[in-house]
Amino acid sequence: MDLKKHVRQIPDFPKPGINFFDISTLIGHAEAWRTTVERTTALLKPWKPDVLAAIEARGFLVAAPVAIPLNCGVIMIRKSGKLPGKVRSHSYGLEYGTDVVEIQDDATKPGQRVVIVDDLLATGGTLMAAAALIRSSGAEVVGACALIELGFLKGRAKLDMPFEALLSYDSE
Repeated sequence: MDLKKHVRQIPDFPKPGINFFDISTLIGHAEAWRTTVERTTALLKPWKPDVLAAIEARGFLVAAPVAIPLNCGVIMIRKSGKLPGKVRSHSYGLEYGTDVVEIQDDATKPGQRVVIVDDLLATGGTLMAAAALIRSSGAEVVGACALIELGFLKGRAKLDMPFEALLSYDSE
């Protein structure tokens, strides 16, 4: 199945000049979504994760169904102020300004094998911030995965862990 046929591209969203890759049409199609989950599971299985770290918000949609056949849990990496209890934070630079991601302080344990999951890899900044948070607990980031990689933004080159993408777009 050609999953790219189920990813809708929306020009000039959320602002002019941006081509948004919308996965709502992919997750809304039962057969395409089932195929996506099966293929993503196959990509992650060799890494033998103890837990998947899902990046807010569409990473949650990807990680949750994939964790079941992998027999592992899911932890959430969220924007600042969204998680209850004690959290660890990591600030990182954006093209214009900074952002902060957080994880609950007890979400990962030393020595745990963690795979980071998101819907899309663009510049790699959010994924590397997530990796820093996970590593701050002594857990090991054994890989990262996204449904979509925007290859033309060269985010993969910034990563310091193995990375897999289900779909890759090499031009805007």
